[in-house]
Amino acid sequence: MGKFFLYVAVTITVIWSMDSVNINQIFKKNRIYQARIFYFLLGISLIYLVTNFIWDLFTTVKIV
Repeated sequence: MGKFFLYVAVTITVIWSMDSVNINQIFKKNRIYQARIFYFLLGISLIYLVTNFIWDLFTTVKIV
């Protein structure tokens, strides 16, 4: 149950932090759907990696 709440907190943080990045210069013109898919996959990857890092850190140190 604790990992679920960690996923929620990390999801909110990742969405909030990705909102501050201007990535329009990276993509070619008229590639809107590809840019959205990349942005979505990047967000999902960050959420997964950060959540598992924090969870492994907590379980290794025996906090949770």
